[in-house]
Amino acid sequence: MHTNNEFKTEAINDHIVNWLRNYATNAKVKGFVVGISGGIDSAVTSTLCAQTGLPTLCVEMPIHQAPNQVQRGREHINALKERYSNVSNTEADLTPVFETFRKGVPESENKHLNNLTLANTRARLRMTTLYYFAGIHSALVAGTGNKVEDFGVGFYTKYGDGGVDLSPIADLMKSEVRAIAKHINVPQSIIDAKPTDGLFGDDRSDEDQLGASYDELEWAMLQTEKGSTVNDFEGREKEVFTIYKRLNTINQHKMNPIPVCEIPTILK
Repeated sequence: MHTNNEFKTEAINDHIVNWLRNYATNAKVKGFVVGISGGIDSAVTSTLCAQTGLPTLCVEMPIHQAPNQVQRGREHINALKERYSNVSNTEADLTPVFETFRKGVPESENKHLNNLTLANTRARLRMTTLYYFAGIHSALVAGTGNKVEDFGVGFYTKYGDGGVDLSPIADLMKSEVRAIAKHINVPQSIIDAKPTDGLFGDDRSDEDQLGASYDELEWAMLQTEKGSTVNDFEGREKEVFTIYKRLNTINQHKMNPIPVCEIPTILK
């Protein structure tokens, strides 16, 4: 007998898989392409795509990548291929491409801005690569962002990992992604790993960059939806809520449609 939570997780799983299959069928494409990072979001997304029965290509795109991230990604791909015959994989080593780009552009005197911009460049090179594979396989690029990242704090690269055809898990909080991961047997090493975007070539985690954990940010997002303000909290809660509100505000440009300058009819 299922518990209510187990039933919900299974129902959500089935709903996303049906949504993916229907979308691909209506779009008249053959399947999906997913970038594999060694993290839980890409592991869940690629498994959900695999469950559709449509061809699912897992793409590794290392750029000076930490060995443990590469190892986790391969562990997941191997396990997925054993379970689903429609899953294939490929690797595009983007380190030489990235280095060629880096040497071809001027370096900023501001080291922080330089490192941040190069990190975003990595994500954009990966987006370009995923669309190459999607193009030659008549497939869709499946995004791996969750709700907190995509609509809470905007923790992704515009036209990088934010450049996708469809977002199967973007309405799931991180805790819900973890529940799905357990339900679909994502390797425990991936579930236990500290979330990281892997864009800086070191072992810094998402929490190191954001200043709060996903559980904390999820709490702040729910509080915001309830209409709470910073004055409702004290201590760590106030600190987390402030972090969330700041990131949500400065990253609205990622979440909103591109602003278009509309010309008044009288001027046309």
